[in-house]
Amino acid sequence: MPDWIADVLGDEFEQLTLALADDDEGPVVATLVRALPRERPWWDRLRRRDLPLPDVDVLYVHGWSDYFFQKRLARFWTARGARFFALDLRKYGRSLRDGQTPGYITDLATYDQDIAAALRAMGRDDTGSPSHRPLVLLGHSTGGLTLSLWASRHPGAADAVILNSPWLEFQLASARPLLAPVAELQARWAPRDVAPQVDLGFYTRAQQEVADPTDPVEVNLAWRPAQTMAVHAGWFHAILSGHAAVAHGLSIEAPVCVLLSSRSATPARWSEDLTRADSVLVVDDIARAALKLGPSVTVERIDGALHDVFLSRHDAREDAYRRLGRWVTGWAAVQ
Repeated sequence: MPDWIADVLGDEFEQLTLALADDDEGPVVATLVRALPRERPWWDRLRRRDLPLPDVDVLYVHGWSDYFFQKRLARFWTARGARFFALDLRKYGRSLRDGQTPGYITDLATYDQDIAAALRAMGRDDTGSPSHRPLVLLGHSTGGLTLSLWASRHPGAADAVILNSPWLEFQLASARPLLAPVAELQARWAPRDVAPQVDLGFYTRAQQEVADPTDPVEVNLAWRPAQTMAVHAGWFHAILSGHAAVAHGLSIEAPVCVLLSSRSATPARWSEDLTRADSVLVVDDIARAALKLGPSVTVERIDGALHDVFLSRHDAREDAYRRLGRWVTGWAAVQ
């Protein structure tokens, strides 16, 4: 296995390239990023203060047209004693190679290979068998859909699932059953056909508008473009199939926490309202769909949050971290 090397995020992070099976575009890799926890102050060590999550592993998976860059999110976990890892899936971010179609996949279950490789590199059983170290899955948007499906297919593997605005339902939920047969036919005959671009870049602008200079975030626009990557028919069908599985009901045994904005806003034209709402998903539909993930689901609605609740304006972002901290504290208390 290759060695861990310095990551683009700086001294606090390292990355490891994970070789996967080739596909029709050639060699395929995923990339695992790990956070290196800051050394605790000497007075903290002298007091031998116990950290609440000393034996916990966290695996983060990003969303569509995205990659891992959220330093503060990693620090949230390492400050509590957890080992934090983030996975750039095949053909995204650090894992994208020349000649590949960015983000392209025709079945979300293919990501089982990426996740298995990550778990092996983390020193865990790649079959999803229970471990002596609790595993927390943390997914944003499409990553939340991917991890929800994985956790349902691997009962007992995850000890907690935390979802940041997971894409659990199509934006026009009532239209999904009508679109699915058409999408399946197109995916079969012309899987690389590209849909018209409908993203006007307003979500990216909203993040820039609410950026906090005291909590800076640097984004590589080559890996996370202002407008989303091209949407191909094969990928779209895979997403709709995932939504259908959620609608039918999943069986995630672990407790689930879903963090969502309190409301949605339609990004038809720019307005300040887009800086205080989720302009990507219909959050009420997501909240309803979340209740089908398993028997133990908590839904946290955050006033003023963006689609990525941890990239929201200051007050909403701090509220998101408080709610996450409260939920994790309660979960850890019963482990």
